[in-house]
Amino acid sequence: MAASKLQAFWNHPAGPKTIHFWAPTAKWVISIANIADFSKPPEIISNPQQTVVTFTGLIWSRYSLVITPKNWNLFSVNITMAGTGLYQRARKLK
Repeated sequence: MAASKLQAFWNHPAGPKTIHFWAPTAKWVISIANIADFSKPPEIISNPQQTVVTFTGLIWSRYSLVITPKNWNLFSVNITMAGTGLYQRARKLK
């Protein structure tokens, strides 16, 4: 059973044999870097940068659900980007 699920994942149109897997996987670095910045002082947060991170996350989250096949990796990374961007902007405004 596990082998068939692994094979289905491998052969999926958004699986690891395609750019549709690797591009969002690489995009996780942006979200991880934003999470690492949670401990930094809010004074050094760039509001324009966090605005772009937030809106990029929101726009591409929507896109990831309207394309065929749905790309759940792209959706999850962009929801995370939007969330971390909103949190950083809230810290900056506070």
